[in-house]
Amino acid sequence: MKDTQIIELINKGEGINIEFKESKHKLNRDVFESVCAFLNRNGGHLFLGIDDDGTILGIDEDSVDKIKDNFVTLMNNPDKISPTFYLSVEEIKIKGRTILYIFIPESSQVHRCNGKIYDRNEDGDLDITNNTNQVSQLYMRKQSTYSENMIFPVAEMSELRDDIFIKVKRLAYNQRINHPWEDMDKMELLKSAGFYLKDLQSGKEGITLAGILIFGTDQLIFNAVPHFKTDAILRVENLDRYDDRDDIRTNLIDSYERLMQFVAKHLNDKFYLEKDQRINIRDRIFREAVSNMLIHREYLNPYPAKLIIEKDRVITENSNKAHGSGMIDPDNFSPYPKNPKIAKFFKEIGWVDELGSGIRNIVKYNKIYSGAGAQFIEGDIFKTIIPLVGEEREEFNNPTSEKIDQETKKLLEFCETPRNRKEIEEYMGIKGKDYLRKNMLKPLINGGLLFPTLPDKPTSPNQKYYSKKDKL
Repeated sequence: MKDTQIIELINKGEGINIEFKESKHKLNRDVFESVCAFLNRNGGHLFLGIDDDGTILGIDEDSVDKIKDNFVTLMNNPDKISPTFYLSVEEIKIKGRTILYIFIPESSQVHRCNGKIYDRNEDGDLDITNNTNQVSQLYMRKQSTYSENMIFPVAEMSELRDDIFIKVKRLAYNQRINHPWEDMDKMELLKSAGFYLKDLQSGKEGITLAGILIFGTDQLIFNAVPHFKTDAILRVENLDRYDDRDDIRTNLIDSYERLMQFVAKHLNDKFYLEKDQRINIRDRIFREAVSNMLIHREYLNPYPAKLIIEKDRVITENSNKAHGSGMIDPDNFSPYPKNPKIAKFFKEIGWVDELGSGIRNIVKYNKIYSGAGAQFIEGDIFKTIIPLVGEEREEFNNPTSEKIDQETKKLLEFCETPRNRKEIEEYMGIKGKDYLRKNMLKPLINGGLLFPTLPDKPTSPNQKYYSKKDKL
């Protein structure tokens, strides 16, 4: 979030969705009560290093890293926040003082802090643990707001696929050795992920829609949501119909893999050296696009999700519970989880990162992949448009990828001392400034690995380029 927006929020003062904590040297004792209340209500903005009256005190510089680490660690401690919830901490400088900002989205679950349930109102954080009516209303609101929490009491464990449980455990283990899911049976894993719930009002309990969508047989999924399907379409030559298609009507794990296979079948690889790691940029982009399409979809809406590959762009569409309308600015937006439990599940198996990172990663990597940005349009149908061709498309195909990686590393090491274009051309043995600019300098600059000494004067004859050792 931009500094101007942060200042605007601070100037509004504390309220139902804004909370200040001094936390000058350590976390305030009631920080997590506010986090819990925001999760249970409508989400909010938490600032550390600001007094109750809005005075920016700042956090002691020697304490910043410790406070950030403690916050993240305790958010993942079920004895503090249950169920746990991933939040990221943003460090911001205002008037020379450091504050910490945490955006807290509304959760689809009811959370407890130190065993107590907190809700939020204009007066602050309220302990409603012993107020049966308020607790019941809170549970009902969560279940009606998030369709992923719909309970299907008649769905049986035998209708869930054993092979998907095995695959999920393996994926989670690959992310974290000794992952707690490793030794759980099917019911324990469902409950741990929040996919088996009890309705406090009716007393009914069972597998939720999220659990069915991830682990269910195709028949069980059809019985729960008959309209469910995801269309993967290639439309390059035959514009009236399609050149290739995969009509996907299966669980989200297999859906993700089939969509990624469809992308790999029809779009070129492009490899890139990021720091010291060789990565496939195509897969980085569409890992995010496919995950977002599946995670943030409103599954009660019969509109089918679509991934359409055209000659010069890829479009994804999915039904949505919109929190606004129109174009999203990737540098300035507040992410809202549409299916928080499904999102958290995908994070546990390593298919997504933190909330909101998908949009930023698509923008970042597509500038390298095609030389163009991407568009994100919020509405009842959420649409992502990923250009495949920019003003100057750099082609990186498999036969030359190893050579490109070696040249990239060589160039970056040479530019640890700022170099001009002529020096780089001579050192790399390249003839023709267009090749250097299009195929080397521009992708590295877009990827944040190479930097111009005169960013405001890109064509200056005095322009030089430098790399940073910590980026290699």
